[in-house]
Amino acid sequence: MLAGARSFDRPATLADLETLPPTWRGEILDDVLYAFPRPRPAHASVESNVVMDVGGAFHKGRGGPGGWWILPEPGICLPNAPEISPDVAGWRRDRLPMLPRKGSLVTVPDWCCEILSPRTRGYDLVIKRQFYAHVGVSYLWYVDPEARVLSATRLVDGKWLELGTFGDNDQVCVEPFEAVQFALGAWWDGLADNDDEE
Repeated sequence: MLAGARSFDRPATLADLETLPPTWRGEILDDVLYAFPRPRPAHASVESNVVMDVGGAFHKGRGGPGGWWILPEPGICLPNAPEISPDVAGWRRDRLPMLPRKGSLVTVPDWCCEILSPRTRGYDLVIKRQFYAHVGVSYLWYVDPEARVLSATRLVDGKWLELGTFGDNDQVCVEPFEAVQFALGAWWDGLADNDDEE
């Protein structure tokens, strides 16, 4: 079983999530609880930079076309997954005109972005990747702060098609946000060169 997975002799529930220590976060995918310590500052900084760049242009329409909801760590409830929370997720507003005032989102995101860290790398690249394909997320990005790389993929016939891998200081225009150019160097701003996150 993958590190971080907690197996029960029954499907995991939201009550199981509530038993996690306050410094941990968890998700339930296909009735299995996956739990990890909360992210460290380097992860949070990169996540915040992605939200500011993508969200500014596509959520707020500042320097971009708008038309999306871009949310950090949203609570999403899907069949066999009563709690899933991508690092960043986006929905086209023509598919999700309004956000719910209460409760979880129940609409599959159009785009998910996972910030890779040593603790969750295997989970994000294997378990969540397969889950996102299964539920029909159209686009999946991985941001790797350690390698200073963005990898972008699109779902085609149930399989992930690579759109590109971009590094360090590249200027990036990539689906589904190709209308705006992002400077990746700004995403790594303030990160130590050899920050070994545990």
